[in-house]
Amino acid sequence: MRLFTFLKFGETRVGLERDSRRLDLYEAYRLVYGTREAPGFLLDMKKLIMLGKPVMDVLHELEREWPREAELSGQLEWSPPVPFPEKILCPAVNYKAHGQEAGTPPPPKPYFFTKFASSLVGHEMPVVKPKVTEKLDWEVELGIVIGKPGKYVEPERALDHVFGFTVFNDVSVRDWQFPEGWPKILNPYGQNWVWGKAMDRTTPVGPVIVTRDEIRDPNSLSMILKVNGNVEQNGNTRDLIFNVQELVSWASRGITLSPGDIISTGTPPGVGFAKGKYLKPGDVMEATIEGIGTLRNKVEQE
Repeated sequence: MRLFTFLKFGETRVGLERDSRRLDLYEAYRLVYGTREAPGFLLDMKKLIMLGKPVMDVLHELEREWPREAELSGQLEWSPPVPFPEKILCPAVNYKAHGQEAGTPPPPKPYFFTKFASSLVGHEMPVVKPKVTEKLDWEVELGIVIGKPGKYVEPERALDHVFGFTVFNDVSVRDWQFPEGWPKILNPYGQNWVWGKAMDRTTPVGPVIVTRDEIRDPNSLSMILKVNGNVEQNGNTRDLIFNVQELVSWASRGITLSPGDIISTGTPPGVGFAKGKYLKPGDVMEATIEGIGTLRNKVEQE
């Protein structure tokens, strides 16, 4: 199942995509069940994920019925699939080839940094180039969306805690991530992860969450990132240093993973700073992952 979040009448709603058609699940529920209002979980992806199988049974019923009157047409106002995740955890240097281009050796265990929900933007929504940077960079990544709470999750059970997968573009502010004179004693890489990774409206996610049952092997997915139609990154999750199950397991050590949390997986080679190339206002990024789709965002100046 392919689920997304969009804005309608100033509120978030959950939608369903199938064969390039999109359904407003709130309206579909009203039409199929003959009610004046629909349940609140059709307005809140995190709540939908949290409620689990009974809700998914309802969604499958709505998909089977597919009331044409609830179909969405025209341009949508997309939201991040999970607008306000409790946690966003991102591993640094999780592809050997990216580590080589960055001059960073592979870590002995995942080194996670965090982002804030305020940094997220949805599909077709503008990525803001902060006025304090001249070095905005792209990073296509597979995003893991947590479905079931877990702590100290073993790798062999990790996928049981995954709701689905999405496209995650870890846009980075390089002149803040790698500030001159930053003392390496402060962390293993001598980097400022907060300002380098979490400025407002810099991290696109989406367009959809594809549920886990529809992705045969998340550790074998091709990915491409284009800027203005030119391929900048071309990789595959086969090359992950720590695979999806290992990342979920490591992320849950001492921290309870909650429904709607997002764990990214690192980026393949081809980032801009390794080439001396950076994003400018008007540039269009297209991040594509096999089986999920294309996340498209235009850069605008703050």
